[in-house]
Amino acid sequence: MTGSEVSPSFRLAYVPGVTPTKWVRIWNERLPDVPLTLIAVSAAEAFDVLRGGGADAGFVRLPVDRTDLSAIPLYTETTVVVVPKDHVVAAVDAVSAEDLADDIVLHPLDDTLDWERPPGRPANERPATTADAVELVAAGVGLLVVPQSLARLHHRKDLTYRPVTDAPESRVALSWPQDATTDLVEDFIGIVRGRTVNSSRGRTPPAAQPKRKRPDTGGGARQKPAAGKPTGKSPRSGSGGPKGGRRGKPRGRS
Repeated sequence: MTGSEVSPSFRLAYVPGVTPTKWVRIWNERLPDVPLTLIAVSAAEAFDVLRGGGADAGFVRLPVDRTDLSAIPLYTETTVVVVPKDHVVAAVDAVSAEDLADDIVLHPLDDTLDWERPPGRPANERPATTADAVELVAAGVGLLVVPQSLARLHHRKDLTYRPVTDAPESRVALSWPQDATTDLVEDFIGIVRGRTVNSSRGRTPPAAQPKRKRPDTGGGARQKPAAGKPTGKSPRSGSGGPKGGRRGKPRGRS
């Protein structure tokens, strides 16, 4: 390798709540010579990291500005409300936004849900982060509505969560810069989409060898002799018998 060559590598950004473990494992199995580096980013800074070349691709939350970024939506998350375990909401299976009308519902600055109007009563101040909001829920200050993965990420023994049936949902996508769709990005797209290693959109498999043509034998494995044509040996007369000898009754003695 010359001094100007750089070993290939792949940098994958991911926002809180996304667990890329499964895809990273498949990458390591298929491309063991290309190290994958994980980069944890906030939802707000994820797009700047991609545009600035800080990562080759990233798991982000929609919406994505398609002007300069490509994106493949992957899945939609359930939205839940995080409450203390002794709260009345903990006694039911699910709630609506209207059920939270009398509660203070925290709306952190890094909220990823696209609300027209957040439910409940607003707090005096907006928490800076979701993690800060979870601490306030534990202190009894209010409730918090978030994607389920974030509720799991910030799990506490004194808190629980329930689905909110009519809240906006958060969608997770794989995104990358449009002008940097490299072969490695295509490899990772194939992994995320579940393509096999031999898929036509994955890495090009070795060229298939053409099948060898069998010699023409006239359509059969063994060719039968033509009718009336001797085969060389007579089962009765042996190899030295006369050609075309006729068989008949033995002549009587004179």
